[in-house]
Amino acid sequence: MIIMYLGGEFVKVQFGDTVLAFNPPSKESKLKATRFGADVALISLNHPDMNGVEQVAHGGRQPFTITGPGEYEIKSVVVRGFATESMFGGEKRINTVYTVDLEGMKLCFLGALSSPDLPAELKEELDEVDILFVPIGGEGVLTPSQAEKLSVTIEPHLVIPMHFEGMGSPGSLKQFLKEAGEEKTEIQDKLTLKKKDLEGKEGEVVVLKPAL
Repeated sequence: MIIMYLGGEFVKVQFGDTVLAFNPPSKESKLKATRFGADVALISLNHPDMNGVEQVAHGGRQPFTITGPGEYEIKSVVVRGFATESMFGGEKRINTVYTVDLEGMKLCFLGALSSPDLPAELKEELDEVDILFVPIGGEGVLTPSQAEKLSVTIEPHLVIPMHFEGMGSPGSLKQFLKEAGEEKTEIQDKLTLKKKDLEGKEGEVVVLKPAL
């Protein structure tokens, strides 16, 4: 599995020939969008900064698009979406938290989550999460402090912060790493891993350099 962070909340996950795109910005967004072809596009929030499905329809690939709660199975990938609240953009919106099961690993993408108080059914789903994508920028999503505390509660093997490049409060990444006691974490261009690479890791923070 190869994971890349593309700024904002835009994340690309590739395993074999299958490509997932989370929250690509649209053409109307001020965020820069990297174009590529995805098999599945997962949209947490109906906002120009996160709903640019057209940006990941490329090279003959038209993604299967998921825009809300429910259970889906595409190409042996199992996706579950759970409704939560977000105040991103200054108004109350529905934010979908996604869990994705693939290659024996469980990913959780929190999207533009604004409150660490999760619905009961979502809490049950977040058992044994391998990789957690958490927004840390404040300004309508979790603050660095809230994000760190929620990450500890979920107990994933790896934590990947997002919503700090191109959006969110300045210095949010530095504050998040300080809260997590991970100030010396080295920034990586991308993350390549297999299930066995997660053994022995407990809440380790991985910071990915935005590939803009």
